[in-house]
Amino acid sequence: MIAPIRRPVVRKRHNHFRSCAQLETCVYKQTTVMNATDKMDVGSDVFDGNGEFSSSEAGVKIPERMLKREQDRLEDVERKKEAKKSQSVTEEKSGFFTATFSGERAAIEELLAGCSGDTDRTKATHTLAEATTRTQQLQKFLNDSMVFLPQYVLRQAQASLQKLQNNIAEKRDEILPKTRFAFRSRTANVPKAGPPIGSSIADPLSSKDSAPTAVVAATSPSEQCGFSHFESQVLSKSREEIHQQDVLLTHLTNCKVRLLGSPSTVHIKHVQNCEIFSGPVSSSVFVDHCTGSTLTFPCQQLRTHHTTNTQVYLHVSSRAIIEDCQEVRFAPFSWTYSGLDEDFKVSGLDRTRNNWNQVDDFNWLALGTQSPNWSLIPEAERRTEWD
Repeated sequence: MIAPIRRPVVRKRHNHFRSCAQLETCVYKQTTVMNATDKMDVGSDVFDGNGEFSSSEAGVKIPERMLKREQDRLEDVERKKEAKKSQSVTEEKSGFFTATFSGERAAIEELLAGCSGDTDRTKATHTLAEATTRTQQLQKFLNDSMVFLPQYVLRQAQASLQKLQNNIAEKRDEILPKTRFAFRSRTANVPKAGPPIGSSIADPLSSKDSAPTAVVAATSPSEQCGFSHFESQVLSKSREEIHQQDVLLTHLTNCKVRLLGSPSTVHIKHVQNCEIFSGPVSSSVFVDHCTGSTLTFPCQQLRTHHTTNTQVYLHVSSRAIIEDCQEVRFAPFSWTYSGLDEDFKVSGLDRTRNNWNQVDDFNWLALGTQSPNWSLIPEAERRTEWD
């Protein structure tokens, strides 16, 4: 009868002692960890000069792999913070650019919308000049922002600018139509007609009497100027004719073109086996369907489409852009003529900033690999004589 009474007491005391031992062990471990944590906060007691854990000083042994993993985690967190901060700054800049660019573009479009055929000619000329100047400023704003803009934003902005420039050219043709050129045949019975004062003549490369001479009628300074549908001709425009005007060169074959002055923009379309020289262009040069030709000009921006086997001697403030092109080669601008320095001042281009060898190929997306569609002309092959 005694044993059944005492057994529960012994078992209870045994369990009590075992719980106390566990409790004591648990308290000891917690105290040790707290002490180790305090020493880690101090830093010098746990880590040596190389940032490694010293178990003899801390009084507790923590595996080096755990410390290394913690250190890597902290570094990764820091990197992510920096990347997020950089992304936030870029997005903020991009957002500011988009808002500013869209607002100015809308203002220019509104300016053009108020200019119609019923508008007074003098007022229309003034409006078109203002729209052209503001478009050039918008182009410069885009060029200065290229370094941080995402590719899709850059493409949209460039497309919008090109559309805006085309709209200005169409408005100018609508309100201030240019005089069409006419062909005059020379015969033995008809005396040779001299050109009107101020007109530009396309001199034939061949001096045969049977070859017709194309006479281009004079255009007023406010009208778009250029040459269209010529073959085997030497064509030129003076500084007075093209001063800050849009120039269109289209459907030319085996021609040599000289633009002496500072155009606002230059459009080169459907050109084959030609040499085209231009003075400083205030904004953009657009090249489309050009084959076997040599182009040389300074400009703010160059956009080239569907061009093959063409050499470009370039001075450009931003980066040249090619798309759907092959065998396009680049070299620095080297053509010169009397009055070039003055035309640079009129254009507003920075002569010290030339990115002639920085080309973006929109058909080549492999980063770090040279596009096969363009290359640089070796110095030994670069042209130095132009006349």
